[in-house]
Amino acid sequence: MKSVVIVGASLAGLSAARALRAQGFGGHLTIVGAETHRPYDRPPLSKEFLAGQMTTADLALEADGEDLDAEWRLGVAATALEQGEPLRITLADGSVVEADGVVIATGAIARTLGTGIGDSLAGVHTVRTIEDASALRADLDAARRLVVIGAGFIGAEVACVARTLGLDVTIVEAAPTPFARALGPEMGAALAGLHEDHGVRLICGAAVRALTGDGRVDGVLLEDERRLDADVVLVAIGARPAVDWLDGSGVRLGDGVVCDSDGATSVPGVVAVGDCAAWFDPALGVHLRVEHWTGAARRPATAARTLLSGGAAVPDGLAPPYLWSDQYGMRVQFAGHTLPGDEVSVEEGDLASRRFLAVYRREGRTVAVLGIDQPRSFTRWRRRVNEPAGAR
Repeated sequence: MKSVVIVGASLAGLSAARALRAQGFGGHLTIVGAETHRPYDRPPLSKEFLAGQMTTADLALEADGEDLDAEWRLGVAATALEQGEPLRITLADGSVVEADGVVIATGAIARTLGTGIGDSLAGVHTVRTIEDASALRADLDAARRLVVIGAGFIGAEVACVARTLGLDVTIVEAAPTPFARALGPEMGAALAGLHEDHGVRLICGAAVRALTGDGRVDGVLLEDERRLDADVVLVAIGARPAVDWLDGSGVRLGDGVVCDSDGATSVPGVVAVGDCAAWFDPALGVHLRVEHWTGAARRPATAARTLLSGGAAVPDGLAPPYLWSDQYGMRVQFAGHTLPGDEVSVEEGDLASRRFLAVYRREGRTVAVLGIDQPRSFTRWRRRVNEPAGAR
């Protein structure tokens, strides 16, 4: 293989470039990115960067003096992939990049409420890019009331920052319990309690009908006719994989790019990594997108080996998904994957203190671990995730 193009210049793309070079690839390497920025760290956007504790320079992922001997094509998105020898990537400026191998690392796009639901109002935000976070911070500085739509980790982190800035904060969640999709109802309610302790109002089981305002948002109208006053609204209802540009390419798509457990796609010479990639997880028996930092940092090494070996690489085995979140000075950590019906028990600490470690089990096997302000215990229990029942 003499040439590789990586489509996506964030953490997963950078990790793929590093892995290719580390595994001996000495050919021409092209890195395409829709944003004008060099690779930067996204998790701090809703935490330290939003709070003014980090600068744009602090977000840089490349080490000082790091040189991957790559051609960078930044500020121009990929619009199509065409099979053949070589593979062809068409860019938004009309140019074409050809390569023997392709790494798809285009990430995800923040979901919105839908066309016509406040999409033309100032003061309505999502958080996915540096520009998003900078615009949100500017609005928070001049605001008194924030409504967060969606009780996920990004929304929770922004709510935490807004409370430290002195804003009145309300979180609206369509599900009956906040954070339930990731943590289950019992532990989701426990994490919600941490926010309520700090003055955040949570409204669950409520769908949003509309955003109100004349040019700028001034409220959120719920389906049950309640209206919430708002100077700023954050829409934090998840993200969808950025794979529209692959329509018609022959790359199999589902909830993202469908991959084997080694990152291989349905097209020879093409692998996928990061938030856009749905790798097959043998432990669960399903294809699963892992939208977390650790997946974007670690899985590209396996995908690079797959690409360089022509698809004959031996899968490393997928490490359980891991995420962390800093909220109100406490570290929230979660590893694994939960399903409805999993048993959950508090092994250390207690729910009332908001400092505890909970373990999720399925058929006697540990499948996930949640720790709030329990870093040492969490590290110990995390090693047990997906071990056979009865191990240790």
